[in-house]
Amino acid sequence: MTTNMEMRQVLAEELVKMMEKDENICVINADLAKACGLTELGKQFKDRVLNVGVAEQNMASMAAGLAAYGFTPIINTFTPFATRRICDQVAISISYAKRNVKIVGLDPGISAQLNGGTHMSVEDIGVLRSIPDLMIFEPVDAVQLKKALPQIINHEGPVYMRLFRLVANPVFKEEDDFELTKAHVLKEGKDVSIFASGIMVHEAMEAAEELQKQGIDAEVINIHTIKPIDAQAIIKSVQKTRAVVTAENHNVIGGLGSAVCEVLAKGCVAPVEMVGIQDVFGEVGMMDYLSKRFGLEAHNIIEATHAVIKRKKQEDKS
Repeated sequence: MTTNMEMRQVLAEELVKMMEKDENICVINADLAKACGLTELGKQFKDRVLNVGVAEQNMASMAAGLAAYGFTPIINTFTPFATRRICDQVAISISYAKRNVKIVGLDPGISAQLNGGTHMSVEDIGVLRSIPDLMIFEPVDAVQLKKALPQIINHEGPVYMRLFRLVANPVFKEEDDFELTKAHVLKEGKDVSIFASGIMVHEAMEAAEELQKQGIDAEVINIHTIKPIDAQAIIKSVQKTRAVVTAENHNVIGGLGSAVCEVLAKGCVAPVEMVGIQDVFGEVGMMDYLSKRFGLEAHNIIEATHAVIKRKKQEDKS
């Protein structure tokens, strides 16, 4: 079943299907084919799976050039190399030049694990979000990734996808569907809006289940496309609940939390609590340790929910 597959495996298998149908799709990596799950893909499409070596900026420039000649290039590398390392090429050669390049950054945030703080990109969304015309997408699990890929390939313009590399906790069922630019309401509620992305969606659902036992009816919304963000869905939810918690595997500055607050500042002001990495660098460790270390667990979302509801009640009294 798809839900038991590594995300990189799902990516590779879906690319096979798409590359068989469209000879203009090509894949570029920077000496990380095995880590990105591209080894077998490279054997099958020897002339369309390219390894540029440890030269990420050249990889991005090559992708822009290929796109200029009608190809749909897909960059694959670790998240810091797909964002910090090639930021200028993404801004100028890809986005400014309006090139149809897809960028896949693997192991975002704490999922870098033993690669440590240098590879633990907790700022990738913030680095790229201010670049015009660049879509930013983060799938929750293997099912959503599988259904998103055709939409991403068919989207005309640059896309950055931050991708958990291993087996993700399942949230969606095989029959579930979604639109690329529309937020997905996973649970309706009236007391608080929890906006989550990536691996934090599973934590948000667990938190909502426990909050229900405590008498708090939480609405959980998966924000898979962080840019362009679904402002209408955010405002609609918050007009009902008047309290917000954001949950992300990213620095609370510049990511999902910031994007949600920007929407609310213009459309529906409400108290907000942010669950995420609190403006610090990452460190070496396994996921279980890092989730605790940086406060990315369901109980952190529960604590944030109690805090924001308390603030809402205080504002109601004033």
